Amino acid sequence: MPNHIAPSTAADPASAFQRLLTVLDTLRTDCPWDKKQTMETLRHLTIEETYELSDAILDGDLEEVKKELGDVMMHLVFYARIASETNDFTIVDVLNSVCDKLINRHPHIYGDVEVKDEQDVKRNWEQIKLKEGNKSVLAGVPAGLPSLVKASRIQEKARGVGFDWDDKTQVWEKVEEELEEFKKEYNTKDHEAIDVEKAEEEFGDLLFSLINYARFININPENALEKTNKKFIKRFQYLESKAKENGKALQDMTLAEMDVYWNEAKKV
Repeated sequence: MPNHIAPSTAADPASAFQRLLTVLDTLRTDCPWDKKQTMETLRHLTIEETYELSDAILDGDLEEVKKELGDVMMHLVFYARIASETNDFTIVDVLNSVCDKLINRHPHIYGDVEVKDEQDVKRNWEQIKLKEGNKSVLAGVPAGLPSLVKASRIQEKARGVGFDWDDKTQVWEKVEEELEEFKKEYNTKDHEAIDVEKAEEEFGDLLFSLINYARFININPENALEKTNKKFIKRFQYLESKAKENGKALQDMTLAEMDVYWNEAKKV
């Protein structure tokens, strides 16, 4: 395998981006692993890198955010390099395409359209997408998104064309309405009489309305739930650690005994 001289650290954005392109080109040509990759084999790795970036952002670890951004950017360049080998498109096409899209969808910056606030910007964005050929405002929501994220995006896009509640009071009333419907379907019936499919439907409606309310009060439901997940994991692992220190197995402890350590974890 030929030895290559690594391109030196760059001092400006253009040179740094060119350095990445040069490194990727070399790896694609000479590295046995990189030579075998396709868009399909990279796909799951890209998803993993995106989640790692998300974790770093939620943890507030900016050094890790920097590293993960580099990993994601490397993947994007890799896809473009693969496409260039079949003359489908190049990284130049990718960058020009996104610039053209941003310019076209910001007529209040690059044209003579006037906007009052960010909601006007969002409405214009969705209207322009429809003019560009989208058959539905919701067409841009990927089918493979996690359901919680998908619900948020669906609601945001509907709001972009004016399909929304007037204020958060109305949304909270909807939450309470959905909660009552779920309770009627599940909580107030004998277990044997429960229609699980119907109960699941009502629970989905309740979650959807809660996500809607979160949007109205500027809470990202995905971030909120993930922070709770992390908090639970931290406290539960504290519980496990303390039980082990005292020679106890969780399965042999009472809930009251576990609660002692759980309450300690809340103060850590």
